[in-house]
Amino acid sequence: MGGFLNRIRQEMAAESGVDSSAIPGWERNRRPRVLAVDDQPAFLGLLKAFLSGLNVDIETASDGVSALDAVRRRPPDLVLLDINMSGRNGFEVCRAIKSSPATRLLPVVMITGRTGVSDHVLALEAGADDLLPKPLIRAELVARVRSLLRLKNVYDELDDADHVIFALAAAVEAKDNYGEDHTERVALTSRALGLRLGLSEPQLDTLYRGGMIHDIGKLGIPDAILQKKGPLDQAETVLMQTHPLVGEQIVAPLRSAGSLREIVRNHHEHYDGEGYPDQLKGDDIPILARIVAVADAFDALVSDRPYRPGRTSEEAVGILRDGSGTQWDPQVVALFATELVDFHTRLRAG
Repeated sequence: MGGFLNRIRQEMAAESGVDSSAIPGWERNRRPRVLAVDDQPAFLGLLKAFLSGLNVDIETASDGVSALDAVRRRPPDLVLLDINMSGRNGFEVCRAIKSSPATRLLPVVMITGRTGVSDHVLALEAGADDLLPKPLIRAELVARVRSLLRLKNVYDELDDADHVIFALAAAVEAKDNYGEDHTERVALTSRALGLRLGLSEPQLDTLYRGGMIHDIGKLGIPDAILQKKGPLDQAETVLMQTHPLVGEQIVAPLRSAGSLREIVRNHHEHYDGEGYPDQLKGDDIPILARIVAVADAFDALVSDRPYRPGRTSEEAVGILRDGSGTQWDPQVVALFATELVDFHTRLRAG
């Protein structure tokens, strides 16, 4: 990474005492425990066979009630949860797990033989971290389990919110890569905008952290949608627009979650009230979310995407100005266009 961006990162890390690279892998510690829940013994046997090559202990439950009992008695590190079960179904079990402060960070992967978009939406609304269709593909299951166990290890071992934020930001970039360091450019640009707007130091810190994780909810969006080389259809758009709500659920347990939740939830609101998920308008949109929205939009416009090449800075500024007062806060757009384009260019150059 180049000097300009790396220097800023080092200075901010020195101020906070954070070493964002010090994240151990789960394989180095005790054997993680996976709870597999399904009312079909044959499918539980298949899950065990698929995961036999991993360094994990696998426990099983045959219904929702016994699954919740197992979670309460001794929380596992990951739950593989069938949707269709007698008694309490998978959606109900997932909601119960995610609503408890003791287990809200426990990763849950829901598994279903149904292929409708509605199931995916319901799973995300219940708080699921991922959804896999039957029949399972072994490589995909193993990859998801490894990834979520590593993330769970971060939650368990790092009680500093900054560590968690940096880890989550890295996970987002790995899944939906605008280009190297997109989230950090958004974070630094947002903080610079807030500084020029005269915001307080706590607000500036929140802008940086919120910029890092504004799109954390995309962890719940299928890769096929994030990386599609063309426009999304209606069903795909509905799924994509759930990511602010999913992101809010993810950041809720953080000690510094208050204003972060506003950024994560509301950075896709439009100044004219036509955005999502709450259709907020004008100054009803939290100021920190309005700032991150402009920083995020500009960086996205100048970055290459699967469906188009990046625009020039001049083109991107023109798009921001065209959307001033409708999509974006006109004061923030004007400030960015007059004072921060060169700053952002230096960030991209590294």
